[in-house]
Amino acid sequence: MDEYAGKVLRARRRGLVYPYELQRVLAGGGTLVEHDLDDTGRLVPVEREPGQNKAGMIVAVVTTPTPLYPEGITRVVLCGDPLKSLGAVSEPECTRIIAAIDLAEQMGVPVEWFAVSAGARISMESGTENMDWVAAALRRIVNFTQDGGEINIVVAGINVGAQPYWNAEATMLMHTKGILVMTPDSAMVLTGKQSLDFSGGVSAEDNHGIGGYDRVMGPNGQAQYWVPDLAGAFGVLMAHYEHTYVAPGERGPRRAPSSDPVDRDVSSYPHSGDFATVGEIFSAEHNPDRKRPFDIRTVMRALADADHDMLERWAGMADADTAVTVDTRIGGYPVTLIGIESKPVPRAGFPPTDGPDTYTAGTLFPRSSKKVARAINAASGNRPLVVLANLSGFDGSPESMRNLQLEYGAEIGRAIVNFDGPIVFCVISRYHGGAFVVFSKQLNPRMTVLAIEGSYASVLGGAPAAAVVFAAEVAKRAAADPRVAALQERIDHAGEGEGERGALVVELAELRAQLRADKIAEVAAEFDGVHNIHRAVEVGSVDEVIAASDLRPKVIATIEKGLAR
Repeated sequence: MDEYAGKVLRARRRGLVYPYELQRVLAGGGTLVEHDLDDTGRLVPVEREPGQNKAGMIVAVVTTPTPLYPEGITRVVLCGDPLKSLGAVSEPECTRIIAAIDLAEQMGVPVEWFAVSAGARISMESGTENMDWVAAALRRIVNFTQDGGEINIVVAGINVGAQPYWNAEATMLMHTKGILVMTPDSAMVLTGKQSLDFSGGVSAEDNHGIGGYDRVMGPNGQAQYWVPDLAGAFGVLMAHYEHTYVAPGERGPRRAPSSDPVDRDVSSYPHSGDFATVGEIFSAEHNPDRKRPFDIRTVMRALADADHDMLERWAGMADADTAVTVDTRIGGYPVTLIGIESKPVPRAGFPPTDGPDTYTAGTLFPRSSKKVARAINAASGNRPLVVLANLSGFDGSPESMRNLQLEYGAEIGRAIVNFDGPIVFCVISRYHGGAFVVFSKQLNPRMTVLAIEGSYASVLGGAPAAAVVFAAEVAKRAAADPRVAALQERIDHAGEGEGERGALVVELAELRAQLRADKIAEVAAEFDGVHNIHRAVEVGSVDEVIAASDLRPKVIATIEKGLAR
């Protein structure tokens, strides 16, 4: 067995993949050129046998051809070497990371990072200087991502200490555009299980229990995708690039050919449950007040190109189910498509005493607000944003307020203000409350607001407005009902014998309760009648009211117009 084969075997015995074994998969019929530092500290191509790297970080420039990009999708790839102190990092590794980001910035391409690392090197020969080099790499990651650079990370094994912080700075913050993919064998921990146990800290049964996808990184939304293995991770990366990659010299991601007709009517798209088709959701006959629950993913699939897949981000994020964020294509154009779930979502576990028992349809909760803001920021400057909104506002329960509802709701508004590119916001049922503010067209001049005929748009929904804001008018109308006066007169003349008066008093209380409910519905209908979607067009809050059958062609036309601008 030669030296290289021995390294491959050593890695396999540890349940890991030796990075050089990924070359053929990464290139995919294209090219892979390994780079290393020259005497001046600059990355240059090197010609050497695989496995001859001196540092624990391997760098390559990879170009992978695809049908949409036959010349290839190019990126700078970083791979941690698990056979060199389990991927521990110090000056040699950090200088290569910094140089790789410099090279990616010069080339105008993303960084792709297969991360395996035991964190900062712990050695008898080096100490705090290793932490300083980690910080220098961290600073370069921050500057690169804040300037719009993209770093996509695959956690390919155990990541300890420094590496999880690099991963976080590259993919987890509000401004970052990169994705983070995890496999079942991977984990991100600040301190490993053995160290936690030795120091008396709180740990789990293994490192996966501290920072694996299933129990920690997926539910908290820090990992965006789960894949069964590294081959699956490569598939997710290439699907991501199909929607986001911008070839040098081009304005944005390329439009893909689509056989799905631009003018296809979404109304006939099948829908399971109470509605037979998507068109029935928008029907005055089947859903006159637009309050019946429906599945937003079905509506999103009806709008998107039938011959292109939807790549959903943060699918495993807990407590964020009322927002759905996907990368897909509409009319061949790559877009980020956001939908607001329009059916109640059961909660897992025991709900708190000061929060809702279920996640209400058409409502944004703290985690779903955070998901939406991150998705908007990730698409900014790269591809159009399309939002399908049945949105009655933000949940205002004590639980949501305690969990940073105000902060994450405000992040949506900031993301819309800063968004660089066309925004198509389509009201498909109802549009009320604070959500109206953070998605208002006043925030961004490149936003177009469409609404399907029969939708409702107002500061508050008709029913809560009647019950709370117009409570005095409701009480006045209920008191003016002749049945109240007649029953009150009977009470005034009733005798005390055989409980006649008491029975009439109970009857009057029941009548008033019934009348209040009736008058609330009456005032609510009047309010919704005044604040219909056409009034929103008249005052400039909405640009155009469209028929459900025109949803797809109107959205595509608006995207084309926005890109042309």
